[in-house]
Amino acid sequence: MHTPLRIAIVEDEPAARRRLVRAIAADASLQVVAEFDNGRDALKWLEGQAPDVLLCDLGLPDLPGLAVITYCADTHPRCQVMVISMYEDEAHVIRSLKAGAKGYLLKDSLGSEVTERIHELARGGSPITPVIARLVLNTMHHVAPKANAEGIDAVKLSAKEVVVLTRIAQGFGYAEIAELEGVARSTVATHIRNVYGKLAVHSKNEAVFEASRLGLIDPGY
Repeated sequence: MHTPLRIAIVEDEPAARRRLVRAIAADASLQVVAEFDNGRDALKWLEGQAPDVLLCDLGLPDLPGLAVITYCADTHPRCQVMVISMYEDEAHVIRSLKAGAKGYLLKDSLGSEVTERIHELARGGSPITPVIARLVLNTMHHVAPKANAEGIDAVKLSAKEVVVLTRIAQGFGYAEIAELEGVARSTVATHIRNVYGKLAVHSKNEAVFEASRLGLIDPGY
């Protein structure tokens, strides 16, 4: 028998949180291991625990949900994060994806199928409510790639930088990448710093987002 996927929930609305817990409890392959109604308690728990999936609201009473998402994505890169929110505007969606969320579902659209979306997320998919998917596509269509005067992408990554950034996107840490590529951990860190500079970003998730947008790494990882 397979070990159930460990799910953590950060949702301040009691009714919404109960709906999620009930739906997950009905699936024997899933297990709620923690639930929180605020961001600080969630961050404290995440300091020592790594769930397989984190479901996180954005409108928390004490901290922005983005703070929880960013911390989880940076600290537990193998944890799959999905936003559960009432916000459907471009700013919240794009910031969530940049912070490390791999899925984005609107609360109003949620039902028992949330368990299917969790399994899809865990398999490497990116479940997104259709109206949000359209918003993201429309946004990307209106963002022109950075280009130089010759019309060629101004940003160029070396082959090693592409490999390292792709490994980051796949959820590997610096030490794991160093072992996989047969280089020192400091070399991996140097490649990442160079990528940050070239892409004008300040985090791993922003780097992956920008590189995918510019076609510098395979968005399918």
